[in-house]
Amino acid sequence: MASTYDPRMLPLAAFARSGAALEGTVPLADLPRLRAQSAVEPLETAAQFRATGSERFDTTGRPQIWLHLRGSCRLTLECQRCLRPAEVDLEFERDFRFVANEALAAVEDDESEEDVLVFERQFNLRELVEDELVLAIPLVPMHPSCPETPRFSVADPDFDAQAPESPHPFAVLAGLKRRSSPD
Repeated sequence: MASTYDPRMLPLAAFARSGAALEGTVPLADLPRLRAQSAVEPLETAAQFRATGSERFDTTGRPQIWLHLRGSCRLTLECQRCLRPAEVDLEFERDFRFVANEALAAVEDDESEEDVLVFERQFNLRELVEDELVLAIPLVPMHPSCPETPRFSVADPDFDAQAPESPHPFAVLAGLKRRSSPD
C-alpha cells in the first residue's frame, strides 16, 4: 500500500500501524555525507530506497514499531589499486525496531539481530538511508578488474641504482668515537 508520506518527516507510529510502504529517490545533492565520499562531482546520481512499516507484538503483547528498509546507490570512488575512479554499487537491507529511549536502545541493540533505534514521532528517513549507504561503502574500493595495469614501482626504475652509497650512521659514530678517544 503506497502512501504520500514525506520521508523527511515520517510519522513512525502511523506508518507502522498501517503497514504502509514508501519508496523514493533522493538526489545525491541532498545527501551531503555520501556526496563527500564521491571521487568526482556526481551529476545525476540518486539513491533509491524502499521502506515498509509494521507493528509487531512482543512476548508480553506490547506493540513494537518496526521498519524494513533497503536502499541502493551507485557512487564513484577512488580505486585503491589503480587510483582511478571506480563505479561502486552500494546496497543495504535492514530491519529496525524502535524503542522508547537511548538507554534501552543501547542494551537491546547488543542482544538482538535487528538494529534498534530510538523512536521519534517525526522520523527523518532520508538521514537513515544516508547513514546506511555511508556504512555500505567498502573499506577498500577497487575495480573488479582495473582498466589499466597498476604500476607498483617508482617512476624511474634506475632510481635506487643511482643513489650514492651512504655510510651507516652508527659506523660514522664509531669513527668519531675512535678519533676522540685517547690512545
